[in-house]
Amino acid sequence: MENSRSNHPNSITDYVQRNLRTQVQAGDHLVVALSGGVDSVVLLDLLAKTSPPMGLKLSAAHVAHGISSHTGQWSAFCQTLCDRLGIPLTIHRLQIQKRPQESLEAVARQARYRVFEQIQADYIALAQHQDDQVETLLLQLLRGAGVKGLSAMPRIRPLKPGASTRLLRPLLDISRTAILHYARQQNLEWITDESNSNIRFDRNFLRHRILPLLEQRYPAYRKTITRASQHLGEAFHLLDELAQVDAQTVIRADKIQLAGLRGLSPARAKNLLRYLLAQRMVSLPSTAKLEEILRQLYGAQPDTQLRFMVDTLEIRCYRRQVEFLCTQSASSPITPVTWRGEQWLHLSVPHNKLEFTYQNATGIDPGKLAQQTVTIRSRTGGERFQPDCRRPRRSLKKILQEAALPPWKRDMLPLLFCGEQLVWVAGIGVDCSFQAQPDQTGLVVTLHTHQTT
Repeated sequence: MENSRSNHPNSITDYVQRNLRTQVQAGDHLVVALSGGVDSVVLLDLLAKTSPPMGLKLSAAHVAHGISSHTGQWSAFCQTLCDRLGIPLTIHRLQIQKRPQESLEAVARQARYRVFEQIQADYIALAQHQDDQVETLLLQLLRGAGVKGLSAMPRIRPLKPGASTRLLRPLLDISRTAILHYARQQNLEWITDESNSNIRFDRNFLRHRILPLLEQRYPAYRKTITRASQHLGEAFHLLDELAQVDAQTVIRADKIQLAGLRGLSPARAKNLLRYLLAQRMVSLPSTAKLEEILRQLYGAQPDTQLRFMVDTLEIRCYRRQVEFLCTQSASSPITPVTWRGEQWLHLSVPHNKLEFTYQNATGIDPGKLAQQTVTIRSRTGGERFQPDCRRPRRSLKKILQEAALPPWKRDMLPLLFCGEQLVWVAGIGVDCSFQAQPDQTGLVVTLHTHQTT
């Protein structure tokens, strides 16, 4: 898309329309991420022309980050532009706060993508182009990124794993020069972010100082670097496929088996952990931290308990089994709740709920439950339990230890009490004195959880 013929407005319009036909279908809803800059203004103009004949629904979203003093003017510009084109616009107003050890650009991007997750659409159209692709690869290379970080931005991908909304980049093979040429030929207006010329920012330094020099010596650098990033993208997908194969052999009952992990080469083990963490949409740890996690896992003994923090996840190791937990629910006790006969009871631990059903000759004697208030809560210590009528009543702590339940899960385990009497323990059973008889219909309690590993 860099020769004079492809810079012609009709060529770009035809190119975008031709690619859209292979990716979207009539009736799809596209939302343009409109900043007001030349790239997104050109994308909006192109989609405003190509959407009606293709039967697409088109709208726009503007994220006002609140960083620049001109934020209000930019929002007003986007609103005026969309009004003139007859395109619905939603403005999302934010107040971005820079966090320690994070770039303002990265914080703004994270906030922007959180907004995208709230948008109901089939596609969110982004105006990233060929020069953005090149700049991103070079920046990632200078940061020491791995294969994933050096991979080409895909033209289309899910907004996040499992999401129905997809990100679409119709301009990804078009150069910035071609986009500017189109804008001028079409007499478009756009705003200029004053920060784009500030070479204190790494991307601007590359754009204004390094890439012009590179172009003098290597005029085709955009195409060659883009091709390299595409090769790296293919390698990244192969690594993901390898991780999926390793996960099938290493993961059992939603837990990583340490023996299986140790059977992998260090490179494959790191690749598997990166893949599993990426699936949970967390910021990946540095190479040094990942290697330290693996070093400690490799050296773990049967009685070793390990705990690592990675962004919003905890990695826990107990009895040579590794699992990932959300930090918000890693060791949260259950808020006491009364059961009043409903079939489903949601617990305070995220994604946990109890189901109550009736079955013959099993479960809890419902007549005995009717004598006092039935509550669900966590253990507080000192409870005694007798799930097997042939064995004496014993400490619940000892029973949970024998069941190999990890310590951090013991306080999250739902217990059912009738008055002060412990009746049922999730995963363990019903106390002997409350068990339904063979000729009775019993109450069966089932814990349903949303697994995170």
